[in-house]
Amino acid sequence: MKSFLAVALLGTAVIGGAAYAQTTQPADRAAPAATHSADAKIALKGNWRASKLMGLNVYNEANEKLGDINELLVDKSGKINAVVIGIGGFLGMGEHDIAVSMDKLKFVEEPVRTSSSSTSTTSRDTTTGAAATTTTNRSTNDWVPDHAVMSGNKEQLKALPQFKYSDYN
Repeated sequence: MKSFLAVALLGTAVIGGAAYAQTTQPADRAAPAATHSADAKIALKGNWRASKLMGLNVYNEANEKLGDINELLVDKSGKINAVVIGIGGFLGMGEHDIAVSMDKLKFVEEPVRTSSSSTSTTSRDTTTGAAATTTTNRSTNDWVPDHAVMSGNKEQLKALPQFKYSDYN
């Protein structure tokens, strides 16, 4: 009987200790975390995701595609020092990589204007066979610009010194 009573008291102490450890924090400790997340939301509005900038098409002022962004070179403080752009090539082969400073690029949030481009697509409804037109509206805050614009043409940019990762490792 004494051993049963000892086991019961020990079990109560263990369960009580676990329940005590699961109590919620006082309201004054939780309040700064809520304020911090609200401030972070406001501070992040209007920013772009670096992962979405990778592969972004780069055009010149005449809306001719020059290449695409291959890499963003960032210093230890997080500042983007250069953008590596792949000029020309096909499927990554024969590309001429160049590194330009961020101020050489102008990011545009509207689609490229060409004489053959359209903002709507036509598809067929599978049940009726009728044509259905869908217009794509991009959100102004979708964390990525549509494309970048840079002055020059492919020949001028291919004449720039080639960026080689091995030169900087």
